[in-house]
Amino acid sequence: MKKRRVPMRMCVGCQEMRPKKDLLRVVRTPDQRVEVDRTGKKSGRGVYICPHRSCLETALKARRLQRSLEADLPPEVIRELEDRLVEI
Repeated sequence: MKKRRVPMRMCVGCQEMRPKKDLLRVVRTPDQRVEVDRTGKKSGRGVYICPHRSCLETALKARRLQRSLEADLPPEVIRELEDRLVEI
């Protein structure tokens, strides 16, 4: 049986390559709204972040999410990301 290739994406917080399914995706949709993509399939510009508090804090402090999306993050998106964090 053939092994399947695991898609890898880079976290904007820690800058490490990780499997796509382990990361959270934030997307800027074609109508310029920024939202958390729960399915990973919404159209638009997407960025990935680890579900860890340290990665989120680093990305927000350095404005990496905003720069990658070329848009400001609404407070409700930040709250939703914080709610989906996994404590280590």
